[in-house]
Amino acid sequence: MNSMKHLAWVLLAALGAPALAANHPVALFYMTSDPKSIRDFFAHSSQIDLLVPTWYQVDENGLVTGAPEPAVLAEAQSEKLPVMPIVALFNKKSFHLLTASATAQAQMNQALIRECRLHGYIGFQFDLENIEWTDRDALTELVTNTSVDLHRAGLQLSIATVPNAPGYPGSGGFAKWIYTDWRGAYDLAAIAKAVDLVCLMTYDQNTRWTTPGPVAGWQWTVDNLKYALQFVPKDKLSLGIPLYGYHWYTGAPTITPPAREGELPTEKPNPTADYISTADALQLAHDWNGKIQWDDEDHTAWFYFYRDQMREWIFYTDLHTFRDRYELAQQYGLQGFCSWVLGEEDPEIWTFLPKRQQ
Repeated sequence: MNSMKHLAWVLLAALGAPALAANHPVALFYMTSDPKSIRDFFAHSSQIDLLVPTWYQVDENGLVTGAPEPAVLAEAQSEKLPVMPIVALFNKKSFHLLTASATAQAQMNQALIRECRLHGYIGFQFDLENIEWTDRDALTELVTNTSVDLHRAGLQLSIATVPNAPGYPGSGGFAKWIYTDWRGAYDLAAIAKAVDLVCLMTYDQNTRWTTPGPVAGWQWTVDNLKYALQFVPKDKLSLGIPLYGYHWYTGAPTITPPAREGELPTEKPNPTADYISTADALQLAHDWNGKIQWDDEDHTAWFYFYRDQMREWIFYTDLHTFRDRYELAQQYGLQGFCSWVLGEEDPEIWTFLPKRQQ
């Protein structure tokens, strides 16, 4: 697994094969350590071109922790399936401290190279989120420095980025927050020059932070794709396709105890949403007589039902929803698509996806 000849082969197969991208977008699937995610990998590994498991984290000191799932790694190696694990950090303060320390970054990069050599990974994917927009240049510098070290070692670096069209905040409070805390840190032009692949996370448009709506509305997806293509070459861009949904419902009111004696508790409404798999969404539709519908404008499946006299909403990804976005990646000639996450999907997508080309 560690020979330079084999490494060159898997890099070409996973990231640099224009002929494959022209016919079939490279199928990148994320995998967690959840048993159902792992079972899905074993069931459908022949239709996965690049496996990106969530095996590693890094802290502010550059300490990389994590390890592979032995059975998954062995199966991937036996199939010559490239593996590029995530290394994640989702904390503003920790990220800022990491970028401020050259020593910590060097420690991180050495660990990433070590893990690749130990386990035969083709490289790593950065999943760095919840970053202040004021750390934009710091993120670019960290990514650039890591790419230099990994490339020198004959390895690859990719990154998952939060979609950030139109490149500036809107007028509302939510628009400001989503920009300052999530979207504003990614300088796509500079990052694209450093990395081998940008995975555009075109999902989570609507979440528990928002009113009900598609996980990845059609025009929102297209707008973010077109915006990214202004800065990222299409052969370096992978389109995010969600495999999950969200379930919105009315939660119990939140009650804040009185601040002073004699005052009454403060009650606030609590509309909320939970992440939901396709299987669980369909189960709720069955149990509560939800009528599954198709949204022509947003190219997505959805339904609602009533429980305790209250309407609950679910938007999720069925085969039709998935296929439309897959074909969008084909239409724009992208490197491929990246789907979060194995174990949550409509099983019908496996009747549509081609086998991996050897």
